[in-house]
Amino acid sequence: MDLFEYQARDLFEKHGVPVLGGVVAEDPATAKAAAQQLGTPVVVVKAQVKTGGRGKAGGVKIAKSPEEAEAKAAEILGMDIKGHTVHRVMIAAGADIAEEYYFSLLLDRANRNYLAMCSVEGGVEIEQLAVERPEALARVAVDPNVGIDEAKAKEIVEAARFDAETGAKVAPVLQKLWDVYREEDATLVEVNPLVKTGAGDIVALDGKVTLDENAEFRHEDHAALVDAKDEDPLEAKAKALDLNYVKLDGEVGIIGNGAGLVMSTLDVVAYAGEEHGVKPANFLDIGGGASAEVMANGLSVILGDEQVRAVFVNVFGGITACDAVANGIVGALEKLGESENKPLVVRLDGNNVEEGRAILEKANHPLVTLADTMDGGAAQVAALAANGK
Repeated sequence: MDLFEYQARDLFEKHGVPVLGGVVAEDPATAKAAAQQLGTPVVVVKAQVKTGGRGKAGGVKIAKSPEEAEAKAAEILGMDIKGHTVHRVMIAAGADIAEEYYFSLLLDRANRNYLAMCSVEGGVEIEQLAVERPEALARVAVDPNVGIDEAKAKEIVEAARFDAETGAKVAPVLQKLWDVYREEDATLVEVNPLVKTGAGDIVALDGKVTLDENAEFRHEDHAALVDAKDEDPLEAKAKALDLNYVKLDGEVGIIGNGAGLVMSTLDVVAYAGEEHGVKPANFLDIGGGASAEVMANGLSVILGDEQVRAVFVNVFGGITACDAVANGIVGALEKLGESENKPLVVRLDGNNVEEGRAILEKANHPLVTLADTMDGGAAQVAALAANGK
C-alpha cells in the first residue's frame, strides 16, 4: 500500500525522523486555518496524490500568508495530476534549504536483501541523475538481519560522498528511517529531498512509503491509512473477497488459477489483441484450490468493470477441478441473470476436464464459448472484445 506524503510524514515523526510541521486540508478555508496554525512566514501547499511530478503539474505552490494559502489550495484542490484527482492538500511549514540530498531504502528481490540508495544531489530530477550519472547515486546492500546500524549508516554516507561534518548529521537520520522501514513493515522508504537547513539541521522534507500488505495482521493501525477516495472500487471489492486482483487498462477480462498461468494468459491475450486493438483488462488469480464460490466471486468483479467487453477464463485443473470451475461459471451467470451480456471464452484442461466441459455444454449459455487451447481462446476473446465496441 502506497501512502500519501502526509501519512509518510506522520510515520516519520512517530519514529523520530526530523520533519517540519504539516497539516492536511480538504477545503480552502481549512488550508487557511492550517497556515495560521503553523505560524511560519512561508508555507508550501502540496497536492496529496500517489504519483510523482506534482511540482511540474502545478500541484506544489508557495504561499506567504494564510490568505494566499487559501487561494493556492483552491487552485490545487480538484486538479487532475496524471489521472489522480486531488482531494486534499498538505500545508507544510516552509524551510530554509541550504542543500538537498536523496535517500531511499527498498526491497531488493533479486538479491534477497535490502538496498539503500543515497546521493548528495537530491531534488526532483533524481531519476534523471540515476540514468545520466549513476556514479552520483551510491548503492549499498543492507542485510535484513542487521539493518542500518551506526556502522552501516556511516558506510552509506561515505559511499554517497558527504563531507565529514554533514555525514555525521545525516547518519543518525538514516538509522531512524531504518526504524520506519522495519517497524512498519515497509517495502520502500524514500526521502527526496532530505535537506540541510541554513541552521545546519537535517530534515526529511518529502517522503514516500510503501507498506507490505502481507504484514497487515501485525498492524491494526494501518487500516486507518486506507483512503476510500483513492482506492479503485473493483480492487476494494476483490480485496474484500480475498481475491488476487489487479486492474489494468484494457478490454479483455482474465481469470486463471495460479500466478504463472495468469501471467502467461496476459501475454497471449496481449499478443492476440494487437490484431484487434484490445488489451488485457486485469490480472485475477483464483488460486490453486479455488472453489465454485471463488470462481463466481472472480467473475462478479471482472464483469463489474465497465471497460471489459469479453472475458477469458483459462484454468488448468490441478487442486482446482475443472467441474468446480464450470459450476462456478454457471452459478455466477445464473446469479447475474439478464444484467450480464458480456461473452465468456472458457478454456479448461487438467483434472476433471471432461466433466467440466460437459457441465458448460449442458448449461448451453448463449454467452459462453468453449476453447480447446490457450492460444485459440485468446484469439477468440480478442475478436469478441473488438466486436463489442
